[in-house]
Order: sequence, then structure tokens, then C-alpha cells
Amino acid sequence: MKKIIMLCLFVFIAGLLMSGCGSNDKQVNEKEKVFRYGTMAYGPAMENAGTNPHDTYYGWSTVRYGIGETLFKFNNQMEVEPWLAESYKQIDDDTVQINLRNDITFSNGKKVTGNAVKACLEDLIAKNDRAPGDLKIKTIEAAGQSITITSKEKAPALLNYLADPYGAIIDMESGEKDRIVVGTGPYVAEKVTDTEIDLVKNTNYWGEAPKLDRIVVKSITDGDTLTMAMQNGEIDAAQGLPYASLDLFKDENKYKISSTNTSRVYQAAFNYKTEALKDLRVRKAISMAIDKDGFTRVLLHGNGTPAVGPFPGNMSFGGDVVSGQPYNIEEAKKLLQEANYIDTDGDGYVEKDGKTLELRWLTYTSRQELPLLAESAQASLKKIGVKLIVNATDNYKSFLKRGEYDIYAKAFVTAPTGDPEYYFTTHVLDHSAYNHGFYHNDNMEVMAEELRNTFDKDKRTKLAIRMQQQLLDDCAFFYAAHLKMSFVMKKNVMGFQAHPSDYYEITSALDI
Repeated sequence: MKKIIMLCLFVFIAGLLMSGCGSNDKQVNEKEKVFRYGTMAYGPAMENAGTNPHDTYYGWSTVRYGIGETLFKFNNQMEVEPWLAESYKQIDDDTVQINLRNDITFSNGKKVTGNAVKACLEDLIAKNDRAPGDLKIKTIEAAGQSITITSKEKAPALLNYLADPYGAIIDMESGEKDRIVVGTGPYVAEKVTDTEIDLVKNTNYWGEAPKLDRIVVKSITDGDTLTMAMQNGEIDAAQGLPYASLDLFKDENKYKISSTNTSRVYQAAFNYKTEALKDLRVRKAISMAIDKDGFTRVLLHGNGTPAVGPFPGNMSFGGDVVSGQPYNIEEAKKLLQEANYIDTDGDGYVEKDGKTLELRWLTYTSRQELPLLAESAQASLKKIGVKLIVNATDNYKSFLKRGEYDIYAKAFVTAPTGDPEYYFTTHVLDHSAYNHGFYHNDNMEVMAEELRNTFDKDKRTKLAIRMQQQLLDDCAFFYAAHLKMSFVMKKNVMGFQAHPSDYYEITSALDI
């Protein structure tokens, strides 16, 4: 009996101890600071479902979510300033020396040296499809805490391009595992999937200590779902809420909204391989028939500015200094008639040689306003007798690859580097990776070459204006609107600010 009593007492005490341990664990978890973030801007359709900046647009996630940092960054005026770099010296037109900060470490504790940066940039050039043409790097030499870059040709925008998210410095020796790389940012990726990135505090961060223990970045590509998640308190902040939903979060006792104008534009490229679109009059007619003012005012609820060209008017080389096609339904009809497109059978659609002018509009749904733009274009073009078949799908890449489209609409940040060359390099030249319209203009190629070799800022601005006007005169693209970016957050969220570059979201300043 004595042994039984002692055994029961032992079990009772053990139970108390276990209960106490469980209680302590729960208390610790409750004290852990966790930030839950819902965003429309993450996922395979955006080409950023990962953290290796050398792969497509994964670098945007690397920098946006505080995993990695670049040698240079942009301030709120989109001016370049050092970040991981401490200073730089332009030795001559082809050579620049960049001196690194001496206190930078990767999240694994390893010091960031000139050799580490050299290895990272060389891998970037070898693997990224945009970087070689942007950076134009011939050689990189490392010595202690500095690197010296020699260009293949003049590279006046080199520092701007080094601030592109693909330039995030990562530890090449650690490699990539399960889409995770080792960067220098305030947070470390713990798990990466197509729909979520889980982050933990970087205890080795070189800058101001991060204030959160854990961050969950969740892709929510349905606007209504994202709105409900914010309303229900499932997330602490949201990016990409439908503009119609923003009014739901005007209660300053519960929410805060941070907004800024950006160079993200909704544009549509005309496919020059489509027979009907080879005619400038047809392209002009389509551009004149779509009501971009109405689209911005009604469908974007005023959260944007009608676009003239690829750059917003608040930039020195922006839309205020160029002229495009004005909205004019009657003039658009006349242009189609001049091109011999006439409604001969009375069905409301114009024909030529007995064939209806029917065009395929390709876009994707992960940018929620793109399907709305497609619907607006479809209704507008019907007024001038053009039949538009809309294909809004996040499987758009396969249609692009097969050439199954006549007009391709997308959202794109045209001046992420604070310099106009980026847009022209990526979209309008023969070698451009995103020249989905197969546009070519000899004069454009010449001006682009001149821009690549011009260091003077005023001369670059004038060149950029001429190049934009050439695009608009050729009607290579239809530019709908420039967007305003807004972050909605709970009132207790601090240090979470929208930035005009669309890069810097999660920083060490973020707190709840």
C-alpha cells in the first residue's frame, strides 16, 4: 500500500510538472511577435514564388520581404544611394569601384566580402535573363571590402541596375535549398511555397535589430478573399486590395492606409505578327476607342492616373512631356474605314475581304484590375465594330509561347531603377526579353544605343522623351493607367510604408 501511495504521488507531481511546462510554452508563444501579411503580388503568375534573386523575378520577393538587400537602393525621390555599399568611385566611363560596408554579415553569420559579392554578381550574370544586358559587366575584381567592375561598354545606369532586386547579395557558398537562399536582410526564409513564405528574425542582422519574431507572407490573389481576411483580423496588413474595398478601411480607430504613386502601368502590346495590326490605322483606332479616363475613374475608383506613355507625369521624362492618341470614338471609326474595315452585313462588327475584325486579348488574373481593363476594352471596341475575344488566365505564358494572342495586356513597373533605360531595354528593342509585340523601329534601336552611352542626366532625359514619342507615334502599345499602391494595416502596425519603387516592404522598422 505504501508503494502504491508513493507511486500515485509521483504520477501526480509529474503531471503537475508537465502541466507547468506546457503552460510556460504557451506563455512564450503568446509573447512571440508574429506579423501576418496578405498580398496579391506573390506567386507563380508573378514569377516571384521563390527567394533566389537570380531566377526570373524572385528577387522582388527577396527584397520585398526583408530576406536580401542590394548594394544600392532608392530613396523616396527614386534617387540612388548606398545600402550594402559604403561608397563608390567612377574611375572612367567603363570602370567603377564600389567599397562595401565593413559590418555586413549574411544571415548565417559569414562576413560579406568583396569576393562574396563578386561570386554573387557573376552567378547573376550567368543565370538571369535580364541582368547581362542591363549591367553590361565585362569583369569583376575583388580586393578586401571592395569590387571593381569593368563594363563591356559605357554603362551610365550601372548603379541603378545594381539596385534592381535581382542584384540582392546572397551567399553563393550556401547555395539554394527548397527555394531558400542566404541573404543579408533582417529576416530569414524558413519555408517557401507557391502560396506562402514563412520568415523568422535574423539574429545576425547587421543593421537595426528586427522587432518581430516571425512573419507569414501569404499569397491571396482573390480580392474579395483578401478583403475578408483583413476585415476578419486574419492578417495584420494587406497589399493589393481591390480599390473598391479601400473605403471599408477608412476607420482610423481600427486601420491605417499608406499610399504612394508608382511607375506601375497597365499596358497592352500590339502583336505586329497579326495581319490586321500591321496597319498603323488599326492600332491607332483601337488606342483611341478605349476610354482610359473612365477606366481610371470608375474601375480603379480614382486610385491611379490615366497614362499617356510608359512613365508617370511626376517623372522628368514622364507622360506630361509626350503626346499619345486621344480618346475619340468617331475618329477611331474613320481610321477603320480608311483601312477598309466596314460593317457590310449589319451585325455591328466591321469586316475586310469578308473577314470580321476579331482580335484575341490575352491577360492574367493575379492583377485584379487587368480583367477589368479587358472588359472595358471589349465594351469600348464593340462601339467601333471590333470584336474582342478576352482570355484572362494565369496560364498566359503558354499562350505567349505559342503566339496565341493579338494584344497582350499586363502590369509592369516601368522605372524601377529610377532611370528610363530599363523599360526600353526590356520591352521595345529587338533583343528585349518582353518585346511580346515583336516591335521594331530602326530609329529606336539607334536612340537606345545612344542612351546606353550617355552619362549626362539632362541628355538622358531628352533621349527618353524622344524614344517615348517614337513608341506613341508608332502606336506599339496602348497605355491605360499608372497605379497608386496602397497598404492597409491594423492600427497597431508601425514601420510599414508604401514606397514608390514597389520594392521595400518588410524592413527592420516593421513592428506591431
